[in-house]
Amino acid sequence: MSVQFTADDYAARMRRAVEAATAAGLSGILVGIGPDLTWLSAYKPTAVTERLTLLVLTPDRPPTLVVPALERPDAAAAVGAPALTLVDWTDGSDPYQTVAPLLRPDGRYGISDATWAMHLLGLQKTLPGTSYESLSVCQPMLRAIKDEHELARLAAAGAAADGAYGEILGVRFAGRRETEVAADLAALLRKFGHEQVDFTVVGSGPNGANPHHEAGSRVIERGDAVVLDFGGLLDGYGSDTTRTVTVGEPSDEVREIHEIVRRAQQAAFEAVRPGIPCEEVDWVARQVIREAGYGEYFIHRTGHGIGVTTHEPPYMVAGEKQPLVPGMCFSIEPGIYLPGKFGVRIEDIVTVTADGGRRFNNTDHGLGVVA
Repeated sequence: MSVQFTADDYAARMRRAVEAATAAGLSGILVGIGPDLTWLSAYKPTAVTERLTLLVLTPDRPPTLVVPALERPDAAAAVGAPALTLVDWTDGSDPYQTVAPLLRPDGRYGISDATWAMHLLGLQKTLPGTSYESLSVCQPMLRAIKDEHELARLAAAGAAADGAYGEILGVRFAGRRETEVAADLAALLRKFGHEQVDFTVVGSGPNGANPHHEAGSRVIERGDAVVLDFGGLLDGYGSDTTRTVTVGEPSDEVREIHEIVRRAQQAAFEAVRPGIPCEEVDWVARQVIREAGYGEYFIHRTGHGIGVTTHEPPYMVAGEKQPLVPGMCFSIEPGIYLPGKFGVRIEDIVTVTADGGRRFNNTDHGLGVVA
């Protein structure tokens, strides 16, 4: 069982956020309902409505959570609440007038990406001298470096996804629709502890050439290569893994492509170490595929960060200069996609250690064979 986060943990996160904002020249950080709010304060409203909820983090006052009055009891019950000052507003009043005294009239604030446009516009109208920047732009590493308890949760989520993959190999594929196999994957993720299933990609035959194919009504046939990409949340933290299988014995072409992708994925993993830029992980994987003559068929970045959401910074992509730091967690998922034929992808979640990387997914990288 994972260690539960405490009010002190959330207080420390909010302090770090304020320190990072100050170092970046910001007046503070404003956080609406969404993953940033949950990560910083443990508060996740049971119902998301148009009413304003806003966490205000500034260096000149304690962390303050502005909430609708009817939701104050729920906010007060959050694990992080002891580290917060709660300020409420009632229906019929102007919530932006409640926020205004907490902000500098000429301040520059980072604001969470999930904050509704109507709330940002409301703040701008009430405080026309303020300016705002997206947190994903001005504070992209806010949640990127995980502590030991976050790493333990991500490892558990990865192990659970591995368990689901181990069992799906025993499920019949031939003659069934992609949606049926996807439903089996979702059930297995829940069996192994996931409280939320975010995606179950089952791309069979030519559908596998679409990296984000949504499982459909296609009947899986013998000889098909099938891309299985699945994940969700376990104890609030994400899993995301991909393996490619064939229904019956694979063709020589599928074997060849799979081996190229396997080598690219392994090379990228071996490149992981503190201090290298994120883009180097992408470059190493891409170079293996390019040298094999399939560079034009690797059509997405090599990886994305993962934590309380399954996609978050940092990104393993050309142009991303952010150095790797111990505690960062991200996917390594090169692929080759041949239009009208099939696709192959292999994906693990890894974390940066003091001297390299560690995988959170440890199932066989070989080409799986199913019935």
